[in-house]
Amino acid sequence: MSKVPITVHGAERMRAELQDLKTVQRPAIIAAIAEARAHGDLSENAEYHAAKERQSFIEGRIADLDGKLSNAEIIDPKTLDADGRCVFGATVELEDVDKGVKVTYQIVGEDEADIKQGKISIASPIARALIGKSAGDVAEVQAPGGVREYEILEVKYL
Repeated sequence: MSKVPITVHGAERMRAELQDLKTVQRPAIIAAIAEARAHGDLSENAEYHAAKERQSFIEGRIADLDGKLSNAEIIDPKTLDADGRCVFGATVELEDVDKGVKVTYQIVGEDEADIKQGKISIASPIARALIGKSAGDVAEVQAPGGVREYEILEVKYL
């Protein structure tokens, strides 16, 4: 399987979630299942079925995070030397050419993307249009409402 890029911060968040699932939530759900079993007949025990369903979700999420972390290529944007070009992990300040609105995005892995925090996926149309460009360049992005142009004002590696 090929390596999937992820930032240092994204990897830390995944590890923290995995740690919580393994050390806090998994033992809690095991205790809840044991308690529900103690109530008797399992066929009509809603608490037992809910706890088993929750356990299934937790185990699935643990497996998912383990898999993602084992295939992750952790990239620290601070150590990048891309000569001012837009690359994975870069923080890019853009200006919409038509509207004059300025926005700042960090290009991150798919699992880290959160537009509300200004993090866009490397696979998104805007990130694909930005990759390889430098400050002063104009990137054309194919958006649902048509082509939009963004001027790259600054590229930082934070």
